[in-house]
Amino acid sequence: MSWSRVMPARPVVAVAGVTGAVGIEMLKTLEQRGFPASRVVALASSRSAGKRLPFANGELIVEEMTESSFEGVHIALFSAGAAVSKAMAPAANAAGCVVIDNSSAFRMDDTVPLVVPEVNASDLAWHSGVIANPNCSTIQMVVVLSPLHEIAPIRRVVVSTYQATSGAGQAAMDELYDQTRDFLEGRELAPAAFAHRIAFNCIPQIDVFLNDGSTKEEWKMVVETKKIMHAPQVEIAATCVRVPVLRCHSECLNIEFEADVTVAEARAALESASGITVIDDPVSLSYPMPALLEGSDDVYVGRLRADESVSHGLALWIVADQLRKGAALNAVQIAEALLPR
Repeated sequence: MSWSRVMPARPVVAVAGVTGAVGIEMLKTLEQRGFPASRVVALASSRSAGKRLPFANGELIVEEMTESSFEGVHIALFSAGAAVSKAMAPAANAAGCVVIDNSSAFRMDDTVPLVVPEVNASDLAWHSGVIANPNCSTIQMVVVLSPLHEIAPIRRVVVSTYQATSGAGQAAMDELYDQTRDFLEGRELAPAAFAHRIAFNCIPQIDVFLNDGSTKEEWKMVVETKKIMHAPQVEIAATCVRVPVLRCHSECLNIEFEADVTVAEARAALESASGITVIDDPVSLSYPMPALLEGSDDVYVGRLRADESVSHGLALWIVADQLRKGAALNAVQIAEALLPR
């Protein structure tokens, strides 16, 4: 059964997990986009209760999140981990609050829409109180695949990711800072946030290993893409790598179509698509790079070229700030889509 409660034009919004890297970015995004909230409630664990966070020329005082925190709240943006989402979402729904969840708790639940507004906003029509925000690496990929899929059906995607440390949270970003300093000053490195040192290194593992030798992050990219795009027939092979970058995930895509798609057709479709910026000029050495795109909202595409190793193939490179479009921005865009029109 779909959600039947009416959303007010100026809803009360809660950010659950507000002191984490994504939670902080959610607050920034709400403010920067002028989201018409009548009030914003900052929620976190008891350890963070009482902290003050800047917001909209003032401050928010962080409150401890409990089951009663959602009384009078219309939309809750969750970024506090899967266990918290599973524990608190029922209480939020019982209070009449729609949960937009950034964790993995509900993504593959058949009763929960998994939404990237540029791709499948129509799936919001059947939500029943919980809407899942996809994995960051999946979001930026499907934003690019969707307009290309409209030219000709996609048969197969091979994707390699170059994922920033911020995808693993603030402690992981701090570890990159600290290890870089320690490495340059000749001190011993002690990995904590990652299994291996991240400074001046690449780690070909994100999340845990599965029985087939892939990692859970790679599995997420496969199954989430099929669900979002309503395309179970598309074959996807993913390799996910953590790299010593602070923000912005990069991805190399090799796409095989059912029919011919020229570079010119692909470029035109990408340039006209919402949420995409093409930066692709080999003459001027212009292409997307994470160091230049921190804090930006679009998915950036470059290195667009034919892949002659397969029939009907294209290769391209994409970069997006995974704290923005890969997490906070996508969640806020979902909230915007819930507002009465």
